[in-house]
Amino acid sequence: MTPDALALYAAVILLLPMGCFFLSAPAFLLVGLEIPEVTQLLRGIFNGYYLVMGIAGVVAAVAFATAGRPVFAVGAVAIAVFAIAARRWFLKRLDAELQAREAGVSTAVRRLRALHLKGMLVNAVQLAVVVASVPLIV
Repeated sequence: MTPDALALYAAVILLLPMGCFFLSAPAFLLVGLEIPEVTQLLRGIFNGYYLVMGIAGVVAAVAFATAGRPVFAVGAVAIAVFAIAARRWFLKRLDAELQAREAGVSTAVRRLRALHLKGMLVNAVQLAVVVASVPLIV
């Protein structure tokens, strides 16, 4: 396998989970976050996304390093580290807002929506950066 092909595969490894999340997360804008089952599903999607991005970042970093592209390998490691840290931060805040909603705090649903939008925005920025770097990879 050529180094260019391996580097392109590494980019695809990063793009797939980002693209899936980019397409699935906006659906939660159409439903109310007052429904416990909806917020459980939203929490599960964010949890899974950050786990997969951590793994994909490590796999892509190894592929970039093997392809002889150390700068992109460092970028992929940064994505993995960010995903691991963001998972902890995001789920902690999401759980706090879920508990506040269950306790009857009137602003909890609005803060849940804000967290959802922040997560979508972070994913969109990462996706844009990776897509913009694809021409530089090959």
